Amino acid sequence: MAEYKTIKKRASDEFVEKKSRFIGYIAPVSTEEEAIEFINEIRTKHRDATHNVYAYSLRAGQIKRASDDGEPQGTGGVPMLNVLNGNELVDVCCVVTRYFGGTLLGVGGLVRAYTEGAKIAVAAGGIKTVAESADIMVTCDYNLYGKIEHFINEHRIFVVESDFGADVSIVVRLKTEDVSGFEHDITELTSAKAKTEIISRGWNEM
Repeated sequence: MAEYKTIKKRASDEFVEKKSRFIGYIAPVSTEEEAIEFINEIRTKHRDATHNVYAYSLRAGQIKRASDDGEPQGTGGVPMLNVLNGNELVDVCCVVTRYFGGTLLGVGGLVRAYTEGAKIAVAAGGIKTVAESADIMVTCDYNLYGKIEHFINEHRIFVVESDFGADVSIVVRLKTEDVSGFEHDITELTSAKAKTEIISRGWNEM
């Protein structure tokens, strides 16, 4: 997997359905331990709630888990997991807390409510794409800087930093799959006068 989608940040949102209060929480996690820790945090915060239903999806091991936490089977956790899967999200944990308002929602109503709880949590957290990437340092003379800067801006390439010393050094971040093409383009653009060097690799938001 060269790239994946996850949540930008921890977030929450809520709504009321037939006097029942639903609060959707979401958080980025990378391990099952982190997911369980988040679930327990919400359970502790809302220990007086009727239900704390959860779902999480992890990239490592392709682990997917869901719990209805006492709601009728299949009415809470699975619909929430379907929202995560539908948005192609991994490394994420969602908890929807319910305070019962006295009116039964029925199976269909519960499915819709927990689906909505997950949807508003995802919207509040925001989605980002994380890709396998490389930081490349481009070193050139000042007379080539304008041409290279124009190329970088034209192709909307992310600039990590620039340094103006004896020569100009520009560090850009690219998806791993785009590195060889970029190096070729810079060589062509500058008649091989600019140098490119991969200085780091990792997973970053793109």
